[in-house]
Amino acid sequence: MAFYLVTGVAGFIAARVAEMLLAQGHSVVGVDNLNDYYDVRLKDYRLARLLGETGWRPGGDARRAQYAGRQRRTAPHGRFVFENVDVEDLAALEKLFREFQFTAVFNLAARAGVAYSLENPHVYLTTNAHGTLNLLECQRKFSVKKMVLASTSSLYAGSELPFHEDQPVNTPLSPYAASKKAAELFAYSHHKMHGLDITVARYFTVFGPAGRPDMSLFRFIQWIENGRPVQLFGDGKQSRDFTFVDDIARGTILAAKPVGFEVINFGGGRSPTTLGEVIGKIENALGKKALVQGLPPMAADIKATRADIAKAGRLLGWQPQVSFDDGLAATIAWHRENHEWLGAVN
Repeated sequence: MAFYLVTGVAGFIAARVAEMLLAQGHSVVGVDNLNDYYDVRLKDYRLARLLGETGWRPGGDARRAQYAGRQRRTAPHGRFVFENVDVEDLAALEKLFREFQFTAVFNLAARAGVAYSLENPHVYLTTNAHGTLNLLECQRKFSVKKMVLASTSSLYAGSELPFHEDQPVNTPLSPYAASKKAAELFAYSHHKMHGLDITVARYFTVFGPAGRPDMSLFRFIQWIENGRPVQLFGDGKQSRDFTFVDDIARGTILAAKPVGFEVINFGGGRSPTTLGEVIGKIENALGKKALVQGLPPMAADIKATRADIAKAGRLLGWQPQVSFDDGLAATIAWHRENHEWLGAVN
């Protein structure tokens, strides 16, 4: 049985990674600072599932996390431990590394979102780059060899389709992408200088149940379901290589194998779907017509993404298993099951 550190564990992808690790019989220490970049009730929901708190009900304050504070929480089975720790807090991280002998680190803690990074770039640098550096230094100091580092397809801005790992990614359009590039570079230097084994996982437009409310799928479903205007930036022809969260989580766990240093794409591997098509599919599923409000395109937006995933198949035996339509159906079903409290989530 392995013992893993999962950072950003209350986040969309990290929570699913932790669930899968626990289902495989492993133990997990999860850390998260529970910041209020988006409604913390979603983070509380994900943590409640990991902690086995079946009677969870959402709190009334979208900014105040129920699980905040430094009191340790442990699931009844004893294999999941949650600590309200920020990856920017080196002393708190070192304390955990002294207490637990981690098999590997899944570093999924991040400030996410392209648009917000244009407004507040400083927090992206401190969390995504400095936080990653803190973890790498802890691994070096406490002899934890393996890290899986979550990165982003946003780095491929300006590259030819399909995006592949050997393309230079030196023209990031947003502070978010730039901070992820910095994290990748810190990881590479620690691989070369200190022998750490690093897999950089570049994710392509992840979606699924309990997703982030700032992402298009969550917003579109909420807005159409509630009869609110759908804010569409651009002409709707921009396309994305949507990837279901379970496929991403499986790939992330497979990426913990020894590779030396590798960058690996995790994407849907199919023809990208335009945002206009996404809106149409949601309309059909809900039986409701969208009220589309056209807005100017965002300057840092990429027109299209499509992943070359051959390397993931070759090195990890990974292929996406969930189609966009099936993933969308599961996501809409989750929204309907949780509509009573999701209605207040923006």
